[in-house]
Amino acid sequence: MVRALLISLFIFSLAVSGWAQPRRSTQQENSDNRIVLGVGNPLLADGSNALRAGLYDEGIRLTMLGLEREAVTSQIRAGALSNICAAYAAKDAPDTAIEYCTQSLAIDSSNWRAFSNRSYAYWLKEMYPEATLDLEAAVAINPRARQVLQIRGMLNEAGLRPRITVEDHQ
Repeated sequence: MVRALLISLFIFSLAVSGWAQPRRSTQQENSDNRIVLGVGNPLLADGSNALRAGLYDEGIRLTMLGLEREAVTSQIRAGALSNICAAYAAKDAPDTAIEYCTQSLAIDSSNWRAFSNRSYAYWLKEMYPEATLDLEAAVAINPRARQVLQIRGMLNEAGLRPRITVEDHQ
């Protein structure tokens, strides 16, 4: 159930036109300052649309083509890589997702969505300490993001799962 909700969350998150999210200043706190992927690059726009429709393989393909065929700014590249990361996470391929999020963050370390996506991918792998570190980085950049709050709840829930202790009677 939680996994289905998260996939829905990622699909909703991909519904925004772009993922790259620069660090907000005090003046921008209430504004929406996301980068629109696809302006001047129809392949990136089509990739975002495919991801939004849940067509992850097609979205990944189109986004990769958009990055290969057109010159893009580093911020647009970071956003596109974060989109690819989210798609792989939604496809339950966390190892590949982590690779793309890491590439995105190497370009733009203020992209809270890449941190959030990588946190989710770590959560899928039950790598909770790593997921928590990335989540805290996302919180530092955008503490009110719905995705951040939802992943925090998932991590808290994972920490509360009962564990079995077996005594050794020798």
